[in-house]
Amino acid sequence: MWRRVASLSPLISLSKPSIHNQAASTFKIWESFTSQSDIVTPSKAAPFITFVLGGPGSGKGTQCAKIVEAFGFTHVSAGDLLRREIASNSSYGSVILSTIREGKIVPSQVTVQLILKEMEASDNCKFLIDGFPRSEENRKAFEKVIGAEPDVVLFFDCPEQEMVKRVLNRNQGRVDDNIETIKKRLEVFDELNWPIVNYYTQRGKLHRINAVGTVDEIFEKVRPIFAGLMHVRFEANDAKASVFLAAGDILNVPVQEKVEGLTEIWKS
Repeated sequence: MWRRVASLSPLISLSKPSIHNQAASTFKIWESFTSQSDIVTPSKAAPFITFVLGGPGSGKGTQCAKIVEAFGFTHVSAGDLLRREIASNSSYGSVILSTIREGKIVPSQVTVQLILKEMEASDNCKFLIDGFPRSEENRKAFEKVIGAEPDVVLFFDCPEQEMVKRVLNRNQGRVDDNIETIKKRLEVFDELNWPIVNYYTQRGKLHRINAVGTVDEIFEKVRPIFAGLMHVRFEANDAKASVFLAAGDILNVPVQEKVEGLTEIWKS
């Protein structure tokens, strides 16, 4: 639902008339720490988005699982969403299946709508979007539909030979895990990926990760990126929480409601 913090309006309605002016004053202080976009309804709150790029077998999914565990993101795999759609026998399923088997890219509007649906169904506001965008068309379609650019872009840079070896060894039974499809996918990836990498490099958002090594060795290259981001977020949330508690004390808010309010803050 992309909800960052709870508005204090319900708390003010619980206040006694004699302290209403104090509550209004405290609410103004609260607003000075949080922009209007921080107190809007879930449909308007902006998510924190990380794109995770890399060729097939570069280790994107494995590293996403580590990031989720360490930093509380929600993992949205474009490939998993497409395979789920195939399994559902929906109207898009057969088109997606034939496209994947040919090593081509699924139409942007299909993938973006599946991603959007997954994000809207989540209570989290921090997302790892894995395996997307795969083309400039994907990127533009996402930004148009979602109305936002990613905050961070990870690119797992892995030699082609290593990626082929990993895909053939993972034995997950996926329709695209065969040598013919892998070669086609790598050709498409090599052709369409670099404009995206260059675009986000120029915008100062891309972090290139050497994706050769053990899972833990690679994650130690990823960890500092998110540790720094989370430190900044924690400092901002400390300020929000302090003002929230001060307002709650003035309004004699029950402890349980304070806890619920702080929970909303720390979801942000």
